[in-house]
Amino acid sequence: MSPNLQVLDAASAAIAPPTALDPMARVGGANTVQTLRSLRDDDGSEAFEIENDFSFDLSGPHQIAVPKRQQIPQDPANLERRISHLFTRASKDFQLLQAGDKVMVCMSGGKDSYGLLHFMQRAQKHSPIKFDVIAVHLDQGHPGFPLHTLEDYLRNSGSPYEIVHSHTYAIVMEKLEPGKTTCSLCSRLRRGILYDTAKRLGCNKIALGHHRDDMAATLLLNLFFCGQLKAMPAKLRADDGINTVIRPLAYVPEAMLVKWAQLQKYPLIPCNLCSRQPDLKRAQMNTLLADIDRRYPSALPSALHAVQNVKPRFLLDRNLYDFEATAGAADRDDDAFG
Repeated sequence: MSPNLQVLDAASAAIAPPTALDPMARVGGANTVQTLRSLRDDDGSEAFEIENDFSFDLSGPHQIAVPKRQQIPQDPANLERRISHLFTRASKDFQLLQAGDKVMVCMSGGKDSYGLLHFMQRAQKHSPIKFDVIAVHLDQGHPGFPLHTLEDYLRNSGSPYEIVHSHTYAIVMEKLEPGKTTCSLCSRLRRGILYDTAKRLGCNKIALGHHRDDMAATLLLNLFFCGQLKAMPAKLRADDGINTVIRPLAYVPEAMLVKWAQLQKYPLIPCNLCSRQPDLKRAQMNTLLADIDRRYPSALPSALHAVQNVKPRFLLDRNLYDFEATAGAADRDDDAFG
């Protein structure tokens, strides 16, 4: 067990209720000493932060662990342990993997999918939970895509794999309206094919390589352009009621995956179709997030924490909060006057 995980386990098992806890109490053994700093939310709930590691809520029914930005390890062994720790934490927090699972790992040829396959295989090797993994790549018929490069890698990966051929590229180019980007239609077609493939292969879970920064970008995209408070869940039951999508890299910063890919010298294959489109809102959100992260290092972890710490009564959604029932009643810690 890693020192960081020991601290969290010690906190969950042995710490007194927040009202009785010294705000500067220390927990853990000789190698796991960390400082807990008391944080008081606007609504009066108590939270504690292990400095330079995780912040988590001790006052509610669920503890929330959110990775903060740290120095990225430069050597492969330390970086592997760090990413694996975040992978394991997400798997535990969201119950991503259970005994007997057969997981279809989606391989695009990008850095995230290579990293996902590696850490799925690592979990398969070291976890007491026994599950199966099969890597799947969907060949969409993109002109110039070096399929042999990815297939050579998968052939030597140590996991069973399958290449699914479905030339959706031609369909997308035929149906695409002038001025529109390809991503929406392309992803819908790809999703349907992957769902069907998972059923055919007997896989009950589909693993995708989205990371922490992807989740923050999705939150902003939905907020700014779709009028929804919606992010990207780490675990989602598909609309068909059969497939379950999991994102084990949900807590992993993109910068760690970039460094890991560099160290491993993965044969990266970019999506030339996406990169040629000038007005991709997701790319613009990524640029915005990179600037925010540079200015405010705690902002991205805080955004991830926010979607795990929803307070409906401070929103305007009448489907979530019965405003009529509370007419005339004073809310505790009313923020109406800022």
